Amino acid sequence: MAQSAVPRKMSRDELTLVIVIALGSFMAGLDATIVNIALPSIAQYFAISTVMVSWVLTAYLIILVSLLLAASRLGDMKGYRTVFLGGFLLFTAGSVLCGLSPSIEFLILSRMVQATGAAGISAVGAAMVTTILAPSLRGQALGIVAMFAMLGAALGPVAGGFLTSLLSWQYIFFVNLPVGMAAILLGMRLIPHIPPAAPDSRIDLPGVLLIFVALGSLIIGLTSIQGHAPITGAIALLLSGIVWILFIVQERRSPTPLINPGLFSNRNYSFQSVVIMLVQMTIAGVMVIMPFYLEIVRMIPTDHAGSILLALPVGMILTAPLAGKISDAIGTKTPILTGLIIAAAALFLLSTLSAGTGIGHIVIYLFLFGAGTGIAFSPLSSAVMGECTAEDRGTTSGLVRVMTNLGSSLGVAMVMLVGTIAAGPKLALYSAHLIDGAEMVSAFRAAFLFCMALAILGLLLMLAVRGREPAGDLEYSEGIW
Repeated sequence: MAQSAVPRKMSRDELTLVIVIALGSFMAGLDATIVNIALPSIAQYFAISTVMVSWVLTAYLIILVSLLLAASRLGDMKGYRTVFLGGFLLFTAGSVLCGLSPSIEFLILSRMVQATGAAGISAVGAAMVTTILAPSLRGQALGIVAMFAMLGAALGPVAGGFLTSLLSWQYIFFVNLPVGMAAILLGMRLIPHIPPAAPDSRIDLPGVLLIFVALGSLIIGLTSIQGHAPITGAIALLLSGIVWILFIVQERRSPTPLINPGLFSNRNYSFQSVVIMLVQMTIAGVMVIMPFYLEIVRMIPTDHAGSILLALPVGMILTAPLAGKISDAIGTKTPILTGLIIAAAALFLLSTLSAGTGIGHIVIYLFLFGAGTGIAFSPLSSAVMGECTAEDRGTTSGLVRVMTNLGSSLGVAMVMLVGTIAAGPKLALYSAHLIDGAEMVSAFRAAFLFCMALAILGLLLMLAVRGREPAGDLEYSEGIW
């Protein structure tokens, strides 16, 4: 067993296949960030309010997160290849419709079509990697997939700003066309036909409806409670809590649940799924609060601030594939713990930022944080996928994406809430230009310390996880190569 645990290099065919699957993560990461910077241009083009144009983002997120588990179950029923390629086709078609939109209503509907396809792409990517490749390659393959997702997220603001300024906002959607077509053609040629894991299963439609309402009201609530509609936000959050309870009851009663409740009796599966959400909360929190520090406290122009922020995804991109490969050799727990320790230390360093901190120090702290989360994330995905049976791989792949997107939503909302509470009356005074931005430093420190607490919580959960032996090829019988 020890000999089989030594990771081998991927063959050219295996690497090409992983890259094709990773293109889905790249597109998802790119589209998650490329639209944000173009929202003012879209609002001006259609002569609409900021609230209305925000639905270009909100509608996409609600549909994407709500359909991930249904798409993963569909992959178990119809085959991962079918759902992946169908999702790419739908996503690409939706992107073209977005670019051709004659009205904001058409654009929002097209974004919903795009999100439906993105759910299919995102839900089954990890399941395909886990099913097609040998277990000893799982970590490095998922590391490459994670690297592509981070690369897409990092390039999104840069590409979005460039395309919007040079051409028009429509081209941030048209750019998906060549990548989507390439992925579809390569996927049809390279992705093997694998028998469905659960062909006789059915989709739990009441569960799909409940999770749509639960997640939709959660996202709307988190978006509204800190804006101009706190009462609406509170009502939406209350509704979300009630519907989540109904969803859990439905899943326990359904003969074909979207999520197998029995999986959560496995402590490793449950704890590591939560840690995925916590890690993503810290990433989203830092990414949302850091621009405010750079622009308000340090008075750095927006374009320069964006360049500084690139240190975070660069750290993730450089470490994620390596961490995945190492986890194949020594197991997943040690790299995850190491990454969380580095991330927590980096967040502590970020909490020491002041109005006089040098740009070089800021870049180093962000790079360290990105490196820590990159080291942790790939082995985390591999660990969760390794805890489920073949029949539950599609569901687990979808669950990983749900926890990731949920972590992003919660991270943004919670970190902004902590910063707002810590700022207190100073926030209103700053908005009225009555105080200097340097007096807001304490609020940013509180936000970074909150993120550090999330990383430490993840570290404590991982200490309670039982370590596993590295995956080896001797136990593997489903590979195609």
